[in-house]
Amino acid sequence: MEYKDTLLMPKTDFPMRGNLPAKEPEMQEKWEAMDIYRKVQEKTKDFPTYILHDGPPYANGDIHIGHALNKVLKDFIVRYKSMSGFNAPYVPGWDTHGLPIEQALANKGVKRKEMTVAEFRDLCEKYAYEQIDEQRVQFKRIGVRGDWENPYITLKPAFEARQIEVFGKMAKKGYIYKGLKPVYWSPSSESALAEAEIEYKDKKSPSIYVSFDVKESKGVVPKDAKFLIWTTTPWTIPANLGISVHPEFDYVVVQVNEKKYIVAKELVSSVAETLEWSEYEILQTVKGEQLDRLVASHPLYERDSLIMLGEHVTTETGTGCVHTAPGHGEDDFLVGKQYGLDVLSPVDDRGVMTKEAPGFEGLFYDKANKVITEALEEKGALEKLTFFTHSYPHDWRTKQPVIFRATAQWFASIDAFRDELLQAVRDTAFTPAWGETRLFNMIRDRGDWCISRQRVWGVPIPVFYAEDGEPILTDETINHVSNLFREHGSTVWFEREAKDLLPEGFTHPGSPNNRFVKETDIMDVWFDSGSSHQAVLEEREDLVYPADLYLEGSDQYRGWFNSSLITSTAINGHAPYKALLSHGFVLDGEGRKMSKSLGNIIAPQKVMSQMGADILRLWVASVDYTADVRVSDAIFKQVSESYRKIRNTFRFLHGNVTDFSPTTDRVPFEQLREVDQYVYVKLQRVIQSATEAYDRYDFANVYNTINSFVTIDLSSLYLDIAKDVVYIEGENHPHRRAMQTVMYDSLVSLLKLMAPILPHTTDEMWGYLTQETEESIQLADMPKADLSHDTKDLVEKFDRLMDLRDDVLKALEVARNEKVIGKSLEAAVTLYVNEKDHSLFTHEVVNFAQFFIVSKFTVGLEQEKPEQALTLEHAAVVVEKATGEKCERCWTISDSVGSNTDHPTLCARCAEVVESL
Repeated sequence: MEYKDTLLMPKTDFPMRGNLPAKEPEMQEKWEAMDIYRKVQEKTKDFPTYILHDGPPYANGDIHIGHALNKVLKDFIVRYKSMSGFNAPYVPGWDTHGLPIEQALANKGVKRKEMTVAEFRDLCEKYAYEQIDEQRVQFKRIGVRGDWENPYITLKPAFEARQIEVFGKMAKKGYIYKGLKPVYWSPSSESALAEAEIEYKDKKSPSIYVSFDVKESKGVVPKDAKFLIWTTTPWTIPANLGISVHPEFDYVVVQVNEKKYIVAKELVSSVAETLEWSEYEILQTVKGEQLDRLVASHPLYERDSLIMLGEHVTTETGTGCVHTAPGHGEDDFLVGKQYGLDVLSPVDDRGVMTKEAPGFEGLFYDKANKVITEALEEKGALEKLTFFTHSYPHDWRTKQPVIFRATAQWFASIDAFRDELLQAVRDTAFTPAWGETRLFNMIRDRGDWCISRQRVWGVPIPVFYAEDGEPILTDETINHVSNLFREHGSTVWFEREAKDLLPEGFTHPGSPNNRFVKETDIMDVWFDSGSSHQAVLEEREDLVYPADLYLEGSDQYRGWFNSSLITSTAINGHAPYKALLSHGFVLDGEGRKMSKSLGNIIAPQKVMSQMGADILRLWVASVDYTADVRVSDAIFKQVSESYRKIRNTFRFLHGNVTDFSPTTDRVPFEQLREVDQYVYVKLQRVIQSATEAYDRYDFANVYNTINSFVTIDLSSLYLDIAKDVVYIEGENHPHRRAMQTVMYDSLVSLLKLMAPILPHTTDEMWGYLTQETEESIQLADMPKADLSHDTKDLVEKFDRLMDLRDDVLKALEVARNEKVIGKSLEAAVTLYVNEKDHSLFTHEVVNFAQFFIVSKFTVGLEQEKPEQALTLEHAAVVVEKATGEKCERCWTISDSVGSNTDHPTLCARCAEVVESL
């Protein structure tokens, strides 16, 4: 007889190697064939809803690792919620309007000026759909489950129609207005930009000090004094209409050689150092308010420059006398408006100086800096020129510098309902908690939102103008345009004349000849995505408004979180979300931003083709995503090791329960040995801890909790000692069935807990569990922790035994190194402990020889320890070579080997098992 054939060795067809790059696409095809998304929705249709509303990525280019982080986090939540008693539909979306698509077509050689607007928009739409199709494949490859065949897309007619309604409701409340104000203007894009479209990069700029002669002193300052200003934008000097001073600051008249300068008293020393005044004398001190409405002469033109009082003036830099060009700065605009100044902006859409800047017409603003500086020097007004590098706003798409430029734009007022917005922030739950302060401060400090853009690929601003120039924006016109867009899409705006876009028979007192003009600007794309709470959550029957959660990168506090909050609060008085969750950016292994120039980009497609999507997903689960996270090949290698440990644990558990039926072979808790009870209780604690972590979106805690249980409680303890029971004992031995009970429950529970994170691997293993009835693990329920048997004494007892076991394992390693033993089963161990620990061994809560993986075990009191005992942290240990013979079947050293003459090479236990076969 071959005794090895009598062993109940693990049997499983679940492969050791995942081969994920090949196997995952097969599983995804299977899910698609069985329409798993619909099956999950059908199962949960009567459950309470949980809505995670997808922030739309832009439809341009392959997805990057940041996209993967974002979509996987969302997938964790949706999968967990759908397994936890919620109806959690997930509708992915795409942002499709805006400049990047226009630029992409231009880069392909499309000549926009040589075709109609409608023709160009048609090309933009086709391009957007091509990008959506490519990105959809990539997102699905990551294993993200959702309604991929019915996504929301901002260019779809139904979406655009709802967006028009949002605009109309805001207009009806008086929140929409048209005004001439300085806004961020991108000469490279030839369009206004929102704050969310600005990024800051270093730029080298000129720094000039310029003197303005006093023209009207009114006896307050000497007639021959000069106001001294400082600016880093010489190109705005032609637009200067005034100088601002702070009413409460002290200003001084400083004599320097033959000249007298007026500067803030607090800045005299720094100005003197910068302008290299070797000697100077303060002649006079006046309060800023005394300078109000004095007049200086413009240094280049025969034009007045009015002295004005402004609270925005500081003494952090400069001279305390602030060059004021109402057409090129927000503070300048506001103070100029207060004093009745014109809004002069002598720069066109392309950033070129106009005829309103005599002498500089036709110069690009940046090129004009040098020429204007030279002109100031010729006039004797340039006091100092240097250059410095500073952080400067750039167009986030073209990467080119932007300017402040006054143009006629459409705005959404923030001041009109700022208090409501701030209350909506307070009513929102934030993860991480600092998100509340960040969004609150942004809303508190932001100006009105410029919502118009001078482009063609976007949703038109639905405004008509009467013959007298009055804007027409009524319920009747808004509803009509909305219905037109729902039926034909927004391109109809560019295909028809204004009269054909108005309701039939429409009249207006400002148009006696029934002539109308339509607005040519489009809406900021943030208004598009910011309207999705109506265009998606309210529009679709399977969704609910407000959403339970918005989850995006931390940059969206000034982007989608912000625009969505404004539009929702404007029309409904509350935020479109109950909670906000943000994640950080993905950096390389050294903490650097990923860029093509550095060559440190890691594409998710590459990770999936080499390692598999589940490795990518496990990495997401392992990091603290609320801060910036790092990724590298070395990090993915570490994650792969963790994956292998988890996979092999699944495999080992399954291999040892293939002959176990949970319905007929289960052993009740009360009949389990204490070691089995201990592991069962630890499993229940894992279930509780992991589900609580899922509930608070703490996926790293889920990962660490499960990884610790797999590594310490299962692999290092339970599965190690189980081999001497589940392999050796008879099939129905009560100890074997007891351990199988715990192993089976551990396997099923761990698979369910890991299903949101490792959907491919867990569903693959689920297919081998013939006793489980659900077609897919995605249709199973999350385990619920059974803490009814959780006793402090049991856990504390085994936690202490684990400490003692660590000492024994260390002593065995020492004995192995000293050649006393080879394998641990060759050892006889005596453990010397204190009286309290000795009580742990008064009855056999476990076979202690099995527990310590030795052939013989005895315990004594510490005062009895011999000199050769190895004293360790918790106990003293003596390791000797066990006496007796090695059993051919179980490999333990036993004095009972040969006691059964029919099986002379077996120990008594193995002989009994063999004879029972």
